[in-house]
Amino acid sequence: MSAELGKAWTIARRDLRGRFVGLRLLIICLFLGVATLAAIGSLTNAITEELANRGQAILGGDLEIAVAQREATSEELAALKQAGTLSETLRMQAMARLPDGSDTQLVELKGVDDAYPLYGNFTLEIGQRVSAPGPQDVYVTPALMQRLALKSGDQIDFGEARFTVSGIIAEEPDRLSEGLSLGPVAITSLDGLRATQLIQPGSLFESKYRLKLPETAVPREVGDRLSDQFPNASWEIKTRDDGAPSTRRFIERMGQFLTLVGLASLVIAGIGVGNGVASYLRGKQGAIATLKILGADSAMIFRIYLFQIMAVALGAIALGLVVGAVAPLAIIQIAGDVLPIKPEFAVYPLPLLVSALYGLLIAIIFALPPLSRAKTIPAAGIIRGEGKSWRQIDRQSWIGVGLAIAAIIALALGTANEPLFSASFIGAAAAILLLLTGLGALIRWLASKAPRPKHPLMRLALTSLHRPGAQTGQLVVALGLGLTLFATLAAIQTSLTNEIQSTVPRDAPSFFVLDIPVERADEFRSKVAETSTAADVNIVPTLRGSITEFRGQRVSELKTLPEGAWVLRGDRGLTYSATIPEGSEIADGKWWPADYDGPPLVSVDEEQGAAMGLQIGDSLTVSLLGVEIPATVASFRKVNWRNFGFNYVLVFPPSVLADVPHNVAATIQMDAAKEDRLLNILPKEFPSISMVKVKEIASQIGDILDQMATAIAAAASIAIFSGIAVLIGAIAASRQARVYDSVILKLLGATRAQILSVQAIEYALLAFLLSAVALVLGLFAGWFVITQIFEFTWQPDWAIVLLTLGIGAVATLGIGLLGSIPVLSAKPARALREL
Repeated sequence: MSAELGKAWTIARRDLRGRFVGLRLLIICLFLGVATLAAIGSLTNAITEELANRGQAILGGDLEIAVAQREATSEELAALKQAGTLSETLRMQAMARLPDGSDTQLVELKGVDDAYPLYGNFTLEIGQRVSAPGPQDVYVTPALMQRLALKSGDQIDFGEARFTVSGIIAEEPDRLSEGLSLGPVAITSLDGLRATQLIQPGSLFESKYRLKLPETAVPREVGDRLSDQFPNASWEIKTRDDGAPSTRRFIERMGQFLTLVGLASLVIAGIGVGNGVASYLRGKQGAIATLKILGADSAMIFRIYLFQIMAVALGAIALGLVVGAVAPLAIIQIAGDVLPIKPEFAVYPLPLLVSALYGLLIAIIFALPPLSRAKTIPAAGIIRGEGKSWRQIDRQSWIGVGLAIAAIIALALGTANEPLFSASFIGAAAAILLLLTGLGALIRWLASKAPRPKHPLMRLALTSLHRPGAQTGQLVVALGLGLTLFATLAAIQTSLTNEIQSTVPRDAPSFFVLDIPVERADEFRSKVAETSTAADVNIVPTLRGSITEFRGQRVSELKTLPEGAWVLRGDRGLTYSATIPEGSEIADGKWWPADYDGPPLVSVDEEQGAAMGLQIGDSLTVSLLGVEIPATVASFRKVNWRNFGFNYVLVFPPSVLADVPHNVAATIQMDAAKEDRLLNILPKEFPSISMVKVKEIASQIGDILDQMATAIAAAASIAIFSGIAVLIGAIAASRQARVYDSVILKLLGATRAQILSVQAIEYALLAFLLSAVALVLGLFAGWFVITQIFEFTWQPDWAIVLLTLGIGAVATLGIGLLGSIPVLSAKPARALREL
């Protein structure tokens, strides 16, 4: 057997001799698919590994305990100090004011103690490593220096205190774990923050306690022990292994999505591999016939060309792996500021190995059928140009294809963070391929049964769809995939664009104002009216608490949270109201009377209620300022989260929360021309407030969506290139039959224009039929990505989607006609000798 393999390899190597004519399509398709998968996998691994390696610095400790609207009690502090080295920080939104009152800016004000940071480096732009500033000093980011035209040594006011800018922040080690910031960062000491008088009962602030644990301690076990010791503390606990959970979830989800897109690209490329191999073997039919006449059996033919194709495939895979491995370096350099964390460049073997396996399996799946056909056709049949159908592939080849498909599914599910999601994606991709394959067979059958048109060119075009040797099936799959990709990308891009544009509705407020003292609410409303009599002010109570129990289940005891129940992660905004809040409507249950004074009730957002499995009458307990308040679900509300008003998942009757220390918040809708004036007046009159410009929030959201759209477009463009390659391969695979037709038609007197017109009509018929199918498939794929993966609103621009699909159809038609040029240039005498 080894001698036979050696002989086959020798013949394959001598026949190939470094000339890849005919296999260039295979090289391009595999290279694109493997490089895309390797690059996505390597970049995702780089970011997640960097998050893991820098977990302590990102979190600021081995263990973090966060609590809203209060500081730890003396008993809690004693327990924390006993567990390890403790560092305390306070964080809140505040207004930075110039001493002369000429300008203000919303900032994230952070107070740190002398132990900060426990891990990582807190550095200034001059390169100096620092800890907490002095009680009258503040470190600020370059963005705040620029917005308020500050320089080192200038003074700035927060609340009731004045500070001196004594440094510009270069690196804040725990920045990523702090989450989204609505403004530039300013850092002072704990004493400095307390001197502002912004920390009051009911103020919206967050206390964080970071612990540096002994080397032998297990952070999760320490956190569980502290939770058991203080069950009603309403702590949110994180460990160094997951310091930025939302970032990690986004990166992993985006990485998985892009990986599946890359896999889909590779599957599409696999069709090109099959077409390329089929075209290559047709070009080798003379050599195959000669080998068979000289005594080579079918097995030897199979081995020779399998060695050739696998050698070229391995070369293309290796080249794709090299590009995929170094691509993250270029991405990090070009888009480093866009990434949530800038990872160090390294080679990650696992994603490269997975990408290589995908590429090899795809090559096997799509190369085996044409190889099987080549080995089973007799030499006389090859010389006469006979072919066989897919149904005549031998059983061993079908078994090989089946095993390779099973291996791809196992690999995709085994390496996925969410196997069910991956399985559904793979199932949808397989269904689309089967649908297009079946559609190709249906079109061929319908063309054979259709009445013969009187116009000769139309008649020839229709006959070309079903004549022996017609590549209608391959063309339908290639065109269908290409047009589907165009429609999908257009739907996703326009939906994301509309998401950005609709981020701020026309009736959105101008400002959010937080931390207004409840006893000064009427005074606040009057002051706004003095500035703008037409201003619309909506004031609502605002508190923060966390759900600790629902339906008899303790949240702390759940191993995994219910899918989509994000309200259970940490503390959330709460409010109370005698009437149904603006932007809400009752979906189920009843609202309480305005003077209700009975047992605690709660109204829950309909979507979150469904995620938690709640029903009317179920129990739900909220921990507020360390006190648990059990309530009964009275109603579910449909909440309009897009109106940019104050929307809350949980709303209670006034009798339940009115006596709890709290502040109020307000939305202000007013003339844009008077916004800057109000922004300078209110912070001086109400030092505790924070004013958030809605446009600034919308800008941040828009930037994030733009980045997502760019990543999706980049990945989808690779799939489109693969689809174009597939189309080229399908055209190449049918070239021999088309050359024969062209020569016969030329001998019968047909002109080049007439022959080209026949092919144009054929491609146009296919493009027209497939455009409708591609529109449905593309819209479904786009809807799934937008609504199920990224959980945005489905709002594509139908005109752009249709225009893009039309352009795609014209482009594919043009590619088809360009591929026909070699057919038209074939010389009859030479072609007849070679056919």
